[in-house]
Amino acid sequence: MGRLSPITEAEVVQLHGANGPGLDEVGLAAWIAQAEPGEALVYHRGFLAVDATSVISKLPADRQRALQLVAAAARRAAEQNLVHLVQSRLGPDAFAYIAVARPKPGPPGAALSMRLLEAA
Repeated sequence: MGRLSPITEAEVVQLHGANGPGLDEVGLAAWIAQAEPGEALVYHRGFLAVDATSVISKLPADRQRALQLVAAAARRAAEQNLVHLVQSRLGPDAFAYIAVARPKPGPPGAALSMRLLEAA
């Protein structure tokens, strides 16, 4: 098995700005459907386990719930072999959570949409 090279900032797709709306499940599914193998998407920056837990998170409740849904969708996509999920440490208690597109299994198109829906 070959050694993977680090993902550079230029290879990461930015779907939203730092102060813009967060990524949602639909946005993640749309990105997965059109992403070429090896393309990467940062779906969260922070500490996912803390940010998605209501007792300790500093995020508003609606952002926590959206983050939980996106993280669950990313996990389902990984279970369907559509993406690899990796992390990159940004600093103390701060990480970039990254989905890296894998080659699409089977024929493209509606079959991929059906796999994502069935995994939900």
